[in-house]
Amino acid sequence: MTIGHTSSIHLGLLLHNHQPVGNFPWVFQQVYEESYLPMLEALERHPGVRLSLHYTGSLLDWLTETHPEFLERVAALVEHQQVEIVSGGYYEPILPSIPDADKLAQIRRLTTHIQDRFGIKPTGMWIAERVWEPNLPRFLREAGIEWTILDDVHFKNVGLEDHDLYGYYATEDQSSALKVYATSKALRYTIPWRAAAETIETMRSLATLEGNRILVMGDDGEKFGSWPETHPYCWGSDGHSGWVDEFFTALEQNSSWLHTTPLGEYAQAYPALGRIYIPTSSYIEMTEWALPPHKSYMFGKLLHQLEHDKQENILQFMRGGFWRNFLVRYPEINTQHKKMLRVHENVYTNASDNEQALMHLWKAQANDTYWHGLFGGIYMGHVRSAIYHHLIKAENLADRTRYSDTPWQSYEFTDFDRDTQDELLIESDQHNLYIDPRRGGTIFEWDIRRSAHNLACVMTRHQESYHQTLREHEQERRKQAALKQLQQQTQPAGQESSEPASPHTTVRTKEPDLDQYLILDRYRRSCLVDHFLPAGLTLTNFAQQRYEEQGNFVEQPYRTHVEQSADGLTITLSREGQVRRAGALGPLPLHLTKQLFLPLSKEQMRVRYTLQNQGQTRLQTQFAIEWNMHLLGGGGNDQAYYRIAHHELENGHFDSTGEVANVSNFHIGNSWLEQDMGFSLSEAATLWRFSIETVTGSEAGFERNHQGSCFTFLWPLMLEAGATWTVEIMCDSAPVPGA
Repeated sequence: MTIGHTSSIHLGLLLHNHQPVGNFPWVFQQVYEESYLPMLEALERHPGVRLSLHYTGSLLDWLTETHPEFLERVAALVEHQQVEIVSGGYYEPILPSIPDADKLAQIRRLTTHIQDRFGIKPTGMWIAERVWEPNLPRFLREAGIEWTILDDVHFKNVGLEDHDLYGYYATEDQSSALKVYATSKALRYTIPWRAAAETIETMRSLATLEGNRILVMGDDGEKFGSWPETHPYCWGSDGHSGWVDEFFTALEQNSSWLHTTPLGEYAQAYPALGRIYIPTSSYIEMTEWALPPHKSYMFGKLLHQLEHDKQENILQFMRGGFWRNFLVRYPEINTQHKKMLRVHENVYTNASDNEQALMHLWKAQANDTYWHGLFGGIYMGHVRSAIYHHLIKAENLADRTRYSDTPWQSYEFTDFDRDTQDELLIESDQHNLYIDPRRGGTIFEWDIRRSAHNLACVMTRHQESYHQTLREHEQERRKQAALKQLQQQTQPAGQESSEPASPHTTVRTKEPDLDQYLILDRYRRSCLVDHFLPAGLTLTNFAQQRYEEQGNFVEQPYRTHVEQSADGLTITLSREGQVRRAGALGPLPLHLTKQLFLPLSKEQMRVRYTLQNQGQTRLQTQFAIEWNMHLLGGGGNDQAYYRIAHHELENGHFDSTGEVANVSNFHIGNSWLEQDMGFSLSEAATLWRFSIETVTGSEAGFERNHQGSCFTFLWPLMLEAGATWTVEIMCDSAPVPGA
């Protein structure tokens, strides 16, 4: 398909390639084979196709170690001016969420790495998740960046339309001008999901006599082969007869008028279309996910309806939530973020010249678990654990400079989570315990410094907007299955499409009836959650949150007192509460004290509970202490375990479920983490354990994911008026025995 030689247009393609810090090595390799390598080979087969490529630092590090020959081939394409390499934050941080010094350092580090590896200085950069705030131009320009790319929705929010976006605009904030392109949603949703000829036809219709227009498509490189059903579609059975080669061939055949042009080259050759000041935003799906669950569901439905009705004049003004609201929606994200800020201060104060400390800090700023949407986000337990691993590593290096090898402990009451209420932060050379006195006196972070692992980085089962979508899908599936069974025949098959469906618009499930696993927690999954449970409650009902608390201690304020001596720290948490009784009898007052002792220079904690019935009559109840811990135990991982003294478990994996009576000693751990935790109880208890599983989305569909394990000690109590009951729990952390 050709047009007259007097009309022409530019096509700017930018492929963003990224793997999270801490992702499984086999995932890196699989995506390399499915997407990164085939795309490189396709570019080598089609030298007439020119484009921009972005590889994040975490991916470049892996490629350098495992496939240096791949980078040499990319360098050859750069040398031949077929490929332009684009910069960004080295470990793909959400730039507005990290300190300003780190913004500059991360961009400069990737720019320098590209210069050293490929011999050119990049002029543009990729913005992680296209999260934009109006003060970014100043930092980008200071870091040496001349241009970047955002979604077209950023531009449409201020009133521009598609026909206004065939170029770039200039913006600034107390700085010189930054050039900003808009990636076309129409192209992102047709490449590669629709026939290649459709894109060629679109370009043909937009070509002009002046030939100065550019249409831009910037999107994930992984969708060319790694997303569901895309590999055979994009690459064909022989690796070079699929959609991509068809598209690249068409681009080369029409190169007389359709010019594939790297974005940096276009930015040097053509002036800006005008000035623009872009509001805070991200891509439209991200703003949807940032809303509260019910509002997010409503917003998504409204968007789909407007798209169906082709109401573009209304759609362009649709704005969802603000990215930073993820710090509100998920306490776990906020804890991770505020820990990162605290470590940043420590590193820059005590180890600013320590390259290793800075690298661990920057790795911990990788964006992947600081938000959540259609894909894993904060629910990716192994990545979440890796972020804390690097935070603790950076903290260790900074504190080593600060304290040398001298044993030390410190504590601080401070508004860690920025809600105006103080938390208690206990830090030492052995471990860190972060305690929330206002929410049950619970431990919400427990870092073992030796293994650089946060035991408490468990994810709570939150309500999500896509849960309603999943329910509707499963209800319809069951309805259709029942109808087929009733009719004794299958439904007539519709016409099969050879084009894979986008994961943004398709509901897939990895197993049937996933909606039966949608359980919501009433409180944050932390350690030392104090329960008074109804008689006869089963483990199943406890795990599924189908019970009523008999006491008022969960998520309630505790008085807090700390004493420091030469032997260690003693933290006393206490509450005057009430416990309901069976029948119509009123509640009885109960005084609960939990005292934590942390000996100096030991990976150890002793917890002593004291319960006193302050009522005038007998109290009969069931007292329980809940712990939630994360030890990378999903999928029946043989390295993550429960070991209970004098009990042979049928399933001892850390994600197993069960009830064991008369437990006084047991261990949990993970040999790969080199982390074992032993528990000794002065009063034998019934031990409940179960895997905390969420139903979350991925490119391949909805699935269950292990977020940590809950284990709970239970004691039936009979307390006379004025009587006191105590139990002591010794927690010993150590390397895995025999590992």
